[in-house]
Amino acid sequence: MLRMFAYGFLAVALALYLARVGLDTSQIGWLISLTLAGDAIVSLWITINADRIGRRRMLIAGAVLMLVAGAIFAVTDNYILLVVTAIIGVISPSGNEVGPFLPIEQAALTQIIPGDQRTRTFAWYNLLGSFSTATGTLLSGLLVQVLKNAGVADLASYRSIVVVYAVLGVLLALLFMFVSAGVETKPAEQPAGGRFGLTKSRNIVTWLSALFALDSFGSGLVLQSFMAYWFKTKFDLEPATLGSIFFAANILAGISALSATWLAARIGLINTMVFTHIPSNILLMLVPLMPTLPLAILVLLMRFSISQMDVPTRQSYVMAVVTPGERSAAAGITGIARSVGGALAPALTWTFASAFLSLPFIAAGALKIIYDLALYRGFVSVKPPEEK
Repeated sequence: MLRMFAYGFLAVALALYLARVGLDTSQIGWLISLTLAGDAIVSLWITINADRIGRRRMLIAGAVLMLVAGAIFAVTDNYILLVVTAIIGVISPSGNEVGPFLPIEQAALTQIIPGDQRTRTFAWYNLLGSFSTATGTLLSGLLVQVLKNAGVADLASYRSIVVVYAVLGVLLALLFMFVSAGVETKPAEQPAGGRFGLTKSRNIVTWLSALFALDSFGSGLVLQSFMAYWFKTKFDLEPATLGSIFFAANILAGISALSATWLAARIGLINTMVFTHIPSNILLMLVPLMPTLPLAILVLLMRFSISQMDVPTRQSYVMAVVTPGERSAAAGITGIARSVGGALAPALTWTFASAFLSLPFIAAGALKIIYDLALYRGFVSVKPPEEK
């Protein structure tokens, strides 16, 4: 919850802060892409070695990288230094999960809970995360607005958000120190040999990773930081208003994740992932076509109300169809695939943002629908144990 609060707190203000620092839209796009790419590289190494070195230690290391990234972003406007920090550190420009945390926590939770409670546990896990992200976006916008009303310069107002992000990284590291040793993997469960920690599950993880990368590339075209920029540019909204919009959006997203448990128990994990994701992507494509602000907000909120139903089901599905000793690696590799896919997209979005501000919504929705259809065709017959 603390981590997702930090991600939401930063996401709404990040692009606006970088613009105030003096970066143009192309530089912002490349910086965000390199941020996500760096997160993917760091996460790959951490998740592959987490079971050997220790899951708790790696979670602490990830929190330290959050601190480092936030601190350096707050004190410099040097583009080269920002790029290097973006590659090494952990920063979420989208408000969504980045870094090594999610795959390690998925494997740890799967290890200590019964299989019939896995999807429900992941749903609550995502619900609390979404609510925390929503709270972060709301308070971020309010803090910037309060500081600006008090006469603080725009740059200093947005910089305060980055400073708080760094402080939250410190608190997160302290909390991870209290995680139980029960989350650590048992030596007997480790697979013998295998590249990237995979043997029996290699094929299914490879195909799922490719599909997840496509889905994430589509999502990367319309990160929340870009959506905030789009609403600001088109409708000239104040930061507090932007924060309120994405607060409501993330609350709805969290509720949608929880409702996925009920639906998945009736129609299955793959069906839930696909049949809720396609309408969500159609609504995403409709957002820039709305002629007024109220309609654009309405369609955006409708989209978020069903947008996250595939998240706990996707996480549960991956953990269910791989062997127990390969769960950390599978979660890490599929997560990295999503990070890599998402990292490639923002540079395209921001490079052409000034000329084609609404195009990313259309392209993102279309690509994500292609992913849905391919996922259904390839995996509808591959059932998790509880559905057989």
